[in-house]
Amino acid sequence: MPFKIMDRRMPACAALCALALSVFAASASSAQERLRVGYGRLVINDSAGELKDRWRSGSIASSRVWGYGWDGQAPARPGELLELRLHGQVIAPSSLKDFNPDDRLYAGALSAGLHTHFQRGLAEVSLGGDLVVTGPQTRLDELQTALHDLLNIPRPSEDILDEQIENGFHPTLVAEVGSTFELGTVGRVRPFTELRWGAETLARVGFDMSFGAFGKDELMVRESVSGQQYQVISKDPVGTSFFLGADVAQVNSSVYMPEDRGPELEQNRHRLRAGVNWQGKSWGAQYGVTYLSEEFEGQPEGQFLGGVRIKYNF
Repeated sequence: MPFKIMDRRMPACAALCALALSVFAASASSAQERLRVGYGRLVINDSAGELKDRWRSGSIASSRVWGYGWDGQAPARPGELLELRLHGQVIAPSSLKDFNPDDRLYAGALSAGLHTHFQRGLAEVSLGGDLVVTGPQTRLDELQTALHDLLNIPRPSEDILDEQIENGFHPTLVAEVGSTFELGTVGRVRPFTELRWGAETLARVGFDMSFGAFGKDELMVRESVSGQQYQVISKDPVGTSFFLGADVAQVNSSVYMPEDRGPELEQNRHRLRAGVNWQGKSWGAQYGVTYLSEEFEGQPEGQFLGGVRIKYNF
């Protein structure tokens, strides 16, 4: 049985207020200047995973972090380490030409949010809120149309865009708690639990594993669609690392799967992911692949997404 939700906006708004109070308290208690201590990004596209353009079509995540320094782990007090998280994504049916009422609806979504990272004992906590903006007001449909015209590939038809997810503003609470355990001298495993309440309301459990220096004593942030992690505070150690992970989720609701039209929401989801990170002296690259299980009733199969990041140190 899925868990029941009364109003998914109320807890998100309360969490945003609590986060704002913790930020104010942390700032007021320290006279030290807060500095930008990290930056990260990750580009996700299904064409980089399976050479197709459908469903979870593409997304971009970007994070900027401010704090009072970094010593290999997050501070004990919430509000001391702050992350500005930006995200955009396009969701599309399997065909951009003909509208199919049994396929998922087209959607564009942009979000901006404030998150804090802290550690209590073994518990590594990320807590924050995003404001998710959906619909034609994001202009992501126009951007995708322009890009497809530039690349000379099929653009979304008017029938598809006329039925897209409507304009909306969706406060969203995001909380993740995990713990990292060493596996020998080069490996690590991190089980985690995640709760999302708002644009999509779900509970998720999973794990991440890495072999090499990728993620060791660094601040990692999870891209919400693929589940892949990317470095935000990084030591950039030279070498090659490998990573993998998996998670399962129970989904209560999604603004991208409205109850009054389109296919029904698939309440159980799982993701599998693996990739490689290479870091040289001046530049590095990350590439990962994620398998997403079916997200709606009648979806014929899952899909593969590719995640890419190129880094260059000036």
